[in-house]
Amino acid sequence: MIQQKNIIKFLILIAGLTLLGMGSVNAQRKLPIPLILSTLTDTVAKDTSHKLIVPHPKIKSYASVITKDFVTQKGLFTVHRNKEKSQEQIYFEIPDSILHQDIMAINRLLKSPGGSGMYAGEELDEKTIFFELGPDSTIRIRYDLIISQADTTSEIYKAVTKSNENPVVGSFPILAFGKGKKSYVIDVSKFLKDNKSFVNSIDANTQLAKFVNPILMRDEYIEYIHTYPTNVEISISKNLDTKKSPPEPATIQTNTSFIALPKVPMQRRFFDPRVGYFADYYYGYADDQQKSEVKKFILHWRLEPKDADVAKWKAGELVEPKKPIVIYIDPATPKQWRPYLIKGINDWQKAFEQAGFKNAIFGKEWPANDTTMHMDDARYSMVNYFPSDVQNAYGPQVHDPRSGEIIQTHIGWYHNVMSLLHSWYTIQAGATDPKARKAKFDDELMGQLIRFVSSHEVGHTLGLRHNFGSSSQTPVDSLRSKHYLDVHGHTASIMDYARFNYVAQPEDNIPEEDLFPRIGEYDKWAIEWGYKSSGATNAEDDKKIVDKWIVDRTGKNPRLWFGDGETKKFDPRCQTEDLGDNAMKASAYGIKNLQRILPNLPVWTHEEGGINEGLAEMYKQLQDQYFRYMGHVLKNINGVRYTIKSEEQPGPQYTPVPKAMQQQALAFFSTQLFNTPYWLMNRTVLDKVSLPAEPNFIEDTQVKVLNSLMDVTRINSLLEDEKQFGIQAYPATEYVSAIHADIWKELKSKGPVKIDSYRRNLQKSYFQNLIAILSGKDEANTETDACSIIKADVYLLQSEVKQAIPRVEDPLTLYHLKDIESRLKELINPKKST
Repeated sequence: MIQQKNIIKFLILIAGLTLLGMGSVNAQRKLPIPLILSTLTDTVAKDTSHKLIVPHPKIKSYASVITKDFVTQKGLFTVHRNKEKSQEQIYFEIPDSILHQDIMAINRLLKSPGGSGMYAGEELDEKTIFFELGPDSTIRIRYDLIISQADTTSEIYKAVTKSNENPVVGSFPILAFGKGKKSYVIDVSKFLKDNKSFVNSIDANTQLAKFVNPILMRDEYIEYIHTYPTNVEISISKNLDTKKSPPEPATIQTNTSFIALPKVPMQRRFFDPRVGYFADYYYGYADDQQKSEVKKFILHWRLEPKDADVAKWKAGELVEPKKPIVIYIDPATPKQWRPYLIKGINDWQKAFEQAGFKNAIFGKEWPANDTTMHMDDARYSMVNYFPSDVQNAYGPQVHDPRSGEIIQTHIGWYHNVMSLLHSWYTIQAGATDPKARKAKFDDELMGQLIRFVSSHEVGHTLGLRHNFGSSSQTPVDSLRSKHYLDVHGHTASIMDYARFNYVAQPEDNIPEEDLFPRIGEYDKWAIEWGYKSSGATNAEDDKKIVDKWIVDRTGKNPRLWFGDGETKKFDPRCQTEDLGDNAMKASAYGIKNLQRILPNLPVWTHEEGGINEGLAEMYKQLQDQYFRYMGHVLKNINGVRYTIKSEEQPGPQYTPVPKAMQQQALAFFSTQLFNTPYWLMNRTVLDKVSLPAEPNFIEDTQVKVLNSLMDVTRINSLLEDEKQFGIQAYPATEYVSAIHADIWKELKSKGPVKIDSYRRNLQKSYFQNLIAILSGKDEANTETDACSIIKADVYLLQSEVKQAIPRVEDPLTLYHLKDIESRLKELINPKKST
């Protein structure tokens, strides 16, 4: 859905390399602390040269350091805590077994100040660290920065390691040895309360960092320490000041998870842009290269068969994974919505069956009375429920930066997403579903809408990016066919922003379940591609096998196409909120439904004792939907399609939108927009929600679309299309002539000329575009054939206006054309300034 929080870094990478799409998106690693691995194998190579040879004389006996005053908690590492002293003491006891093992330190909010824009459960920062023995009897903490890699047997490996030194972020004197000198006690009391340490880090890009000043952190207090076999959890409360003027006090409570990553990283699956996965990357170096390589690998969970089922799994039988993906529902979630969130999670089970696993993913309610489970335990994934007026939800994930293995998710679910769902469904499905015609939906309907959003966000947590091109693979007429929809749904991917089936007409009798998005063929294919084993024992061989899957499967089924609308925004097939393979046809059906819906809004939005606030909001939503249709169509003008092909596949990757389709787009604007859509000016609605002096939606929309059509950059793009695509392109001269003929069609009428106020405003806007082009200062735009075409259009218009004026009977039309005639004269023969 809605927005994939973790798209940014991945997109930045692609933009940097191609010009970084999600997502969506970052693959998650924060750029200020990029990760570095020094080997191309699955074994992490780190500097282990610092050995503790001579114990420091200040090292004391274990019993004299860890006294009876300490409370000891054993887990990934042991924590000793002494609250008896005036200054609390907290010691870590680091065992030999985790030295040099990668550990993720993940900071999350537990309690947040109101108005900060962040909520309990949201991530503040993450780092990858490891402990090592340092010189002079110390334990050091380093970040593990995975930027560049080389095979340890290569000569260039030496240069890679020297140029990618992992920074030391903490050095602690060893206070005592554990049993057999196989563990080391260090004092971390000050470190845990240091505003510069990673346990108190707040990423500068978070909303909280924009709300408070982390540098002014004070009054730190360790709320709790919990230890588990593979992780340690430490909660700290602290006071800060807001960035308001004057500053105000704020208190937050955070949780830092130290969670051990696998000693042997999961085998990578290299990224392929033809299947939409989030990705991480490193720079690969080798002796036999002639250029460095950016190696991108996908983010996905580790799914492996149980040992007893390996043979069945290899034989193609469905088996249960050793460790299924389990996502718990925040107990703060209203009870009536929990079953639907769970259903949205469990809906992915069918997709995983295509990858060879049954019962691979579950949604579960949090066990309220189980004292062995704690929500701070980083081994558990959650849907966190936010008491927020934000109309959104998002599906992030935390992954092992060495391999792309997803280890945790905290889906963000904003309470007010229901408001958005209500608006969308009323405006897009109100004409076809009677249940959508209420100010407050029944719980069952709202629950099903929540279910679809839940599935979408879970898709992101499984590694899937948005597939905005998926809906373009459905023929528009099929959106009105119950048989087609029963089999395929209205889009092949829940990861699209396809929302609801606004094309279906009331007479089509499409049932409710065929109006909702659902997990489709592309989603099942994408899970199969990302999670099914290829049988290869290394990532390079794996890539060769799964690449062949793409050519074979997508070549046979166009519904498996991944349309990247986040990094390739020019392709009109890859738009948000659209449906079908023809935006003009789909939008015309959508407008038919809006015309049915608008007169009914006063009844559908009625609330006892209300003052038409719901009506005003829903009318605004209807206008927004109408405007989206205009945008969907506009994208086809001088549009270029992009279809990735391997070098062995025939045909071009870039092709123009067919000329006939671009002409159809202009015809759509003529019919649905430039012929004044008076139906939008419904007096029953307008007189309750709008002042006459407020901006006129119809005029604004007409002008915005016309300005975009007449933009000199677009005309120049059409000229460039002609140069590259030849006769397949839409000639710029024909394009301008078609717009001219439509906007000024009243001048060609045989009888009396009369132009209404909307059309007069539209024609004035047309003229202003002529002026803007001919008086432009940017030579890259103006010193082209575009200016010559527009100049010719000016002379044509002058002639048409002159011939039409004698046939005008309406006063305002006459004043309007006389005004245009005068301006044209000045434009052609400007007066010289004295």
